[in-house]
Amino acid sequence: MERERRWLQGAVALGCLVPLSAGLAGVVLGPALTGDQAGVAGDSHYRYLSGLLLGIGIMFVSTIPGIERKGPRFRLLTGIVVIGGLGRALGYARMGAPDLAITLALGMELAVTPLLCLWQARIARAFR
Repeated sequence: MERERRWLQGAVALGCLVPLSAGLAGVVLGPALTGDQAGVAGDSHYRYLSGLLLGIGIMFVSTIPGIERKGPRFRLLTGIVVIGGLGRALGYARMGAPDLAITLALGMELAVTPLLCLWQARIARAFR
């Protein structure tokens, strides 16, 4: 079980690269990251939401040490990510398919993150 816990920690660390890199890039570059232009309010909103994404990534990183004891935090973060993914899915349904990067992000939000959460719960049960 210790080996599986290490695999989970590695998978979470790998998954964290997405919100950490995308969030940081969005904070630094703003809407220019995607080639979009925005006014002052749009730029501010983009950077704020990117900061939230960066924060989510940092909080997921904080679950890696002692991951078997971090169930409540992991579930809370997963819920936030899934809600964001549902918002993205609504845009997908209303506006059409975005580019590949956004489609992959949607997969992370609605599939990968919930699966990692289920895996974390399995590890937590085994270590109790």
